[in-house]
Amino acid sequence: MIQKKQFFYLFFLSIFWINSVFADRLKDLVSVGGVRTNQLIGYGLVVGLQGTGDGADISFTAQSLKSMLSKLGVSIDGPLFDFDTAGRPATQLEVDNVAAVLVTAELPAFAKPGQKIDINVSTIGVAESLRGGTLVVTPLRGVDGEVYAIAQGQITVTGIDAQAAGNQVAIGTTTAGRVPDGAIVERMVETSFDKSEFLVLNVKDQDFTTTNEIINVINNSFGEGTASGIDGSSIRLRAPMDPTQRVSFMSLVENLDVTPGEPPARVVVNARTGTVVISTNVKVRAAAVTHGTITVTISATNEVSQPNPLSDGETQEIQNADIEVEEPENNMFLFQPGVDLREIVDAVNQVGATPSSLIAILEALKQSGSLQAELIVI
Repeated sequence: MIQKKQFFYLFFLSIFWINSVFADRLKDLVSVGGVRTNQLIGYGLVVGLQGTGDGADISFTAQSLKSMLSKLGVSIDGPLFDFDTAGRPATQLEVDNVAAVLVTAELPAFAKPGQKIDINVSTIGVAESLRGGTLVVTPLRGVDGEVYAIAQGQITVTGIDAQAAGNQVAIGTTTAGRVPDGAIVERMVETSFDKSEFLVLNVKDQDFTTTNEIINVINNSFGEGTASGIDGSSIRLRAPMDPTQRVSFMSLVENLDVTPGEPPARVVVNARTGTVVISTNVKVRAAAVTHGTITVTISATNEVSQPNPLSDGETQEIQNADIEVEEPENNMFLFQPGVDLREIVDAVNQVGATPSSLIAILEALKQSGSLQAELIVI
């Protein structure tokens, strides 16, 4: 009796382990409505470059530098000194060490004033490199025009661009870089997370089976009526109103194990690289396929025809042409109804089809109606 109980216990654990292995966490399948990042953008200047800036070719870089200096109390409208040692107008700026850039960042959900976020910096002029540059104070705005963060800091550039004796070696890009923790949040974005009795879970990959499975798992864990469907990709979730309880509740919900539905049968083809990805459940109806090319070879030889001695004939050039037609013996393979992925791959490999040939075969199967899958060409 004890051995039977032990066997049943081990069997139950094995079934639970198998289900857990093939299940996904709920947090990987859904996103919470209203809880998202926000895009920020700003225009700024990078200084301290080693002659790799915009130079005199970009007028708005000098204009931006002049405007920034005026805000700092530095006037360049008149002479900088009592005399101009360079013999040129004092308003002419050298901006070889300055570059105009666009600064982008993502403001995380629930980000509070004082927290720091990473920023990306990219040139918009003719600057050759941002290596060694420093981004000066740049306000970052949202789509509503409000300032949500202030950026500044030393730029990290991972690309390499070396030139010598007419040769150039480029690895990555030197006209874009990052500043880790380069922006300080100045304003938070209001969310509806704690404003309503209900939360909305949006399934990332729309699927009725996955949505229904999520509803069942949540209701089985927290009681019937906790989750209900809105449509094929959205779920209404009843949550506690108390902020502490709501955070704890969502922590439990997002760690539930859910077995998602199988994705639709798809065949994705990259025509440029010849890459073909075939998902599961791809089947074909009965079809016979042969694929090959005909090679036509034309060779020409030139000969000279001499007339007989003491004749009135003329020397003529004669061209002989030989035409050969070569048609390889291509094997024909037959797809039986309901052929699965493995059999498709094996059959195509047996005839020695190249990736480009495989693409042509798949497109022909789709056009004939034999391929029971969505064919996506990118």
